Amino acid sequence: MKILFDNGTPRSVARCLVGHEITRARQIGWHELENGALIQRAEEAGYDLLLSTDKNIRYQQNLSGRRITLVVLTSQQWPDVQLHLDKIAATVNAATLGSYAEVEIPMRPKIRPPQV
Repeated sequence: MKILFDNGTPRSVARCLVGHEITRARQIGWHELENGALIQRAEEAGYDLLLSTDKNIRYQQNLSGRRITLVVLTSQQWPDVQLHLDKIAATVNAATLGSYAEVEIPMRPKIRPPQV
């Protein structure tokens, strides 16, 4: 599968997507495109899936009739994301043409030092 990572997607997520062709938007000069233009350009270039961290993308864009699949991670923080690589891979591998899916990435609780 030909996958495009948007700007917020941690590049290390690619490790769990074995067998897929991964490109980052920045690598091909698409890092400044707005969501609608990015989705359109990705479809035209033959990408199968856009992996994003923009939780609002489905509300900002009309996704009906799109051929590209959208998978959204609910966090872009690597310490949180790295704990869910198996879930991300499973979601990407199960994605169907033109579908939308979110991968819930819970934030780890912040540990505060004891008050003295």
